[in-house]
Amino acid sequence: MTGRGLLLLGVAVLAGCARAPAPPPQQREARPTIVSLNPCSDAILAEVAAPGQLLAISHYSHDPASTSMPLNVAAQFAATGGTAEEVLALAPDMVVASAFIAPDTRAALEAGGVRVETFGITSSVADSVAQVREMGRLTGEPERAEALALRIDAAWAAAAENAGPPITALLWQEDGIVPGEGTLVAAMLEQSGFVLQSAANGMGQGAYLPLEQVLADPPALLLRAGADPMLRHPVLRELAGTQTREFDSALLFCGGPTIIRALDRLRAVREGLS
Repeated sequence: MTGRGLLLLGVAVLAGCARAPAPPPQQREARPTIVSLNPCSDAILAEVAAPGQLLAISHYSHDPASTSMPLNVAAQFAATGGTAEEVLALAPDMVVASAFIAPDTRAALEAGGVRVETFGITSSVADSVAQVREMGRLTGEPERAEALALRIDAAWAAAAENAGPPITALLWQEDGIVPGEGTLVAAMLEQSGFVLQSAANGMGQGAYLPLEQVLADPPALLLRAGADPMLRHPVLRELAGTQTREFDSALLFCGGPTIIRALDRLRAVREGLS
C-alpha cells in the first residue's frame, strides 16, 4: 500500500473511533431491601432508607413503652417480632440488628441468604454520627445519612450555646436506676449544662438509687424517666429547692435522630426552670 493509502486508512480508523458510542454510564447498584430488628436502628433507617426500602421495623417501635421514635412515624412501617420465619417471609436483602441478636436467629437468616449487619450501643454523639453514616453506606443512601448527621451536629452545637450555668441534675429511671459516666444520655446532659449527680457521686451505669438517698442528698433538678411509683413518692414534693420534670424513657438509650429529640427536651426543661 502507498503512503497515501496508509494515511487514509489511519484517518478512517481514527474517525471510526471518534464515532464509536460512549459506554453507558454505570448504573447505581440496586438499594438492598432491609428489615430492622432493633429500635435504635429503626429510628435511623426510617430517615436514612429510601421510600420502600425499609420493609419492616422491630415490634418495639410500635410499643409506647419501648419505642425510640414517634409512634405516628413507626406506624408507617410494618413490624415483626424478630423471628427468622417472619423476616424470611419478607425476603429482604439485609437485616440490621443489635450486636445481641440470638446466634440461632442469625444463623437461620444467613442460611436463608440474608445478609446480617449488627450495630452496638453508642456511648457518644461522635459514635452515633459514625453509625448513621455507616447505615447510609449500607443502604446506598449516603446523602440522606449525611443530612441526618448534620442535623445531629447542629443540635449538639446548639445545646452547648444554650447551656448556661451548670445545674445539678438527677436522672432517675425505672426501677430506681441511674445512668453513669460514659453513656450517651450523660454526655447530652453535660452538653446541655447539667451536672449528673449520680456520676459525680461515683455511681456507675445502672446503679440502684434508693428513695432514702435521694431525700438525704436532693438535687437541684430531678428528672423522672419512667412510671415507677417510687419516682413519684409523695415525700419528694417536700424537698425544698428541688424542681421536678419528666423525661421520656424513649430518649434514654438510642442515638441517631433520638439525640435531637433528647436535646430539644433538655433545652425545654432548662428554659422552664424557675
